Amino acid sequence: MSDANHERAQRLISASRVEGISPRDQAWLDAHVEACGRCAALARSTERALGSLRSLSVPIDASLVNRTRLKVYLRAQELHEEQHRTWALWISCALSWILGVASAPFVWRAFAWLGEQAGLPSLVWQIGFVMWWALPAGVAAAVVAWHKSRAVDEEASSATLPRSNS
Repeated sequence: MSDANHERAQRLISASRVEGISPRDQAWLDAHVEACGRCAALARSTERALGSLRSLSVPIDASLVNRTRLKVYLRAQELHEEQHRTWALWISCALSWILGVASAPFVWRAFAWLGEQAGLPSLVWQIGFVMWWALPAGVAAAVVAWHKSRAVDEEASSATLPRSNS
């Protein structure tokens, strides 16, 4: 057998124990392990090692468990709130686009009229029209990017803070 088949089998043995593999890969692995003593031994030793790890008991301080549960609960709440904020943002964006498209002909006529009254070249009032629509979106994108970068900075700084032993 080729080394490529053995390498594939080794990868699949590991993957099947961690994240799972497709039925097609599992069928190939089963056939290969049945025919290859070296890979069969690897599969058996991997299973024995995992069984040993599963039977290992590790004493954990109850306060650590409670703090971990609290952190997980708080993070779940943050994610839930963030999901609601994201939906509100998407809804407001959709409404903004709908209203923008519906009002575009009227705003175009208003800019054309103002440009004509002020004696501006067509290109100037047309650029003003484009800026009328692009500027709010640009400002909103900048605010969202700033908030995200601030959140990343806060998360990075909190990860580097020394931990207390309380």
